[in-house]
Amino acid sequence: MNILSNLKPAPGSIKKGKRIGRGQGSGKGGTSTKGHKGAQARTGYSVKAGFEGGQMPMARRLPKFGFKNPFRVEYVALNLSLLQKISETHGVTHFDNEAFKTYGIASKTAKVKILAKGTLTSAITVVADGFSEKARHAIEAAGGTITKTSIPSSKA
Repeated sequence: MNILSNLKPAPGSIKKGKRIGRGQGSGKGGTSTKGHKGAQARTGYSVKAGFEGGQMPMARRLPKFGFKNPFRVEYVALNLSLLQKISETHGVTHFDNEAFKTYGIASKTAKVKILAKGTLTSAITVVADGFSEKARHAIEAAGGTITKTSIPSSKA
């Protein structure tokens, strides 16, 4: 009968720990498996993160690579399907930074790029910082117009 008070671990699953520092007769006495002298034999010893025993550490052996472009322009990507949905539910036909902020799509200062995922059935006017080629064709094919805002160049 399996009652909680009768439960025991499986035979052989529990081992007694190594008892070091219990005299010479134990075979683990004397230096207590720490060897003779040196930092690791002392109390309070702890190895530093990444220390490899004097060997050149991995962080210094591996080559450094990669590049962060300081002039990168981040865009908030908006799909045509989202513009179509907002146009249907709220009756909006003019989209600009004000409209994007009003409907919680992007902040007023964010750079916005319109992408072509989804379909567009209503004629809308879109003012944004960037358009994909397919999105531009889709908006114009639905009878809408696009206006691209100029991005000030970071090089003076």
